[in-house]
Amino acid sequence: MFRRAFWFTAGAAAGVWATTKVNRQLKKLTPESLAAQAADKAVEAGHRLKDFALDVKAGMTQREDELNDALGLHQDPARPDNVTALPGPRRLRAIENDHTTHRPTFSYDRNEDH
Repeated sequence: MFRRAFWFTAGAAAGVWATTKVNRQLKKLTPESLAAQAADKAVEAGHRLKDFALDVKAGMTQREDELNDALGLHQDPARPDNVTALPGPRRLRAIENDHTTHRPTFSYDRNEDH
């Protein structure tokens, strides 16, 4: 009698456990749950891409500083746009050889095309 009661109880417990397990798996496969899982993965991927982009930007800045040091280019803190400027003598030569302020020698007549 006790043997039958033990096996009946063990079978009922195994049935409850298996039913609970199956119901959990079925709930994971509902469309809402799958959509939520996909959204979580997309957010996680977005965070990883953002971290990657920040790492690339930091590496670019570091490499740019290394190249500027190697080429002798330095940031001019007096310039508001913070553009890299040529060092002293090279900058003066570049300013002296600047021909962009001259007016062009040709004239443009709007009526020439007609």
